[in-house]
Amino acid sequence: MIVYLRLLKESLSFAINALRNNKLRTLLSLLGVTIGIFSIIAVLAAVDSLDKKISKDLSSLDKNTIYLMKFCFGPSEIPQWKREQFPNVKYDEYINLKNSLNNTEQVGYQLFVNRESLKYDSKTVTDVNIVPSSFEMVDIDGLSFDKGRFYNESESNSGTAVIVLGYDIAEGLFGSSDPIGKNIRLYGQRFTVIGVIEKQGAGFFGNSNDTSVYLPANFLRRMYGDNDAMTPVIVLKPKKGIDMDAYKAEVAYKLRSFRGMKAGEIDNFFVNVLSGFTDFIDGILGGLRMGGLFISFFSFLVGGFGIANIMFVSVKERTNLIGIQKSLGAKNRFILFQFLFEAITLCLIGGAIGMIMVWLLSLLLTSLLEFDFVLSFWNVIIGAGLSIIVGLISGILPAISASKLDPVEAIRTGM
Repeated sequence: MIVYLRLLKESLSFAINALRNNKLRTLLSLLGVTIGIFSIIAVLAAVDSLDKKISKDLSSLDKNTIYLMKFCFGPSEIPQWKREQFPNVKYDEYINLKNSLNNTEQVGYQLFVNRESLKYDSKTVTDVNIVPSSFEMVDIDGLSFDKGRFYNESESNSGTAVIVLGYDIAEGLFGSSDPIGKNIRLYGQRFTVIGVIEKQGAGFFGNSNDTSVYLPANFLRRMYGDNDAMTPVIVLKPKKGIDMDAYKAEVAYKLRSFRGMKAGEIDNFFVNVLSGFTDFIDGILGGLRMGGLFISFFSFLVGGFGIANIMFVSVKERTNLIGIQKSLGAKNRFILFQFLFEAITLCLIGGAIGMIMVWLLSLLLTSLLEFDFVLSFWNVIIGAGLSIIVGLISGILPAISASKLDPVEAIRTGM
């Protein structure tokens, strides 16, 4: 054991000397490994960070939450021209499902509308995400409050002119003053502020509650009716532990019956389950991960050839020394491990530089983009492991050639 520790120490010393004595050659050789490790770990860290961000944004929602609407979250076998003919879900259908569905915790109704501007006295906040919805959405979306409350069932059903502000919207309009009970203008109407949502942070999908406001959907329905400028969706939160396939079939059956659809007709709506959407996103992230790894592989390949080249040169330069070591009794495996350890050491140095570059880039992106770019412990382990593997593969042939040198011929050649 002590012999191999000394061998490792000597190999490290040889590697450091190679770096010092042949700076340009070593730099060019390590560049491939550095870029390869940087590319692979950067891809893994970026995908892991995106995955973590998406999971955080969806953490307040039950993955079994269903969005019933005319659009599909993912790819569909139904032609686009046919999907464009599908009718929007109706408020009456929301009421019907709410009163007839079994195994359901909440049924909510929401409208997707254009972004608008809000005004309070001389202050204006633009590009606000408007969320007209029924009162059940406070539980479905898992909202928490910094101040005030959400509108109740009576206010929701009657379409009362009340509004709940996101944290950033409240700060932009009222600063440090209390907004509860104040009147703001939206759609040319006065709304009374009854609540402020707790700060959430930036959302991956651009739909952070910090820049959103909630108001009763029936207020807009009373003003504009059910026109095509607003896309409605019925949101269903089933009870935990139920058979989701049976539940989806029940939802489809209830809506088909309400619409009077005949047997054999295809559904003119989509039962979108949030877990299916997250699986779709996971598939995209997996594709990005594999594509990035495939591209990075070629950088690694170039780096491996560079290390192999420098090791063959190192063997040639130290032929005389190898001959002397073998004449003094050094075993073949001693010479083999010496050059293998040296190749691994060089690759670890290149890998360490690549990981430091990823770490610095993660700090820069986190500060500039307000995005939590994370270099995880497992990514560091993967980077170190890949460096060792490249060192083994690229150093094995030079090490074997060095271990098989005849001591007399090696000394004669080196003289």
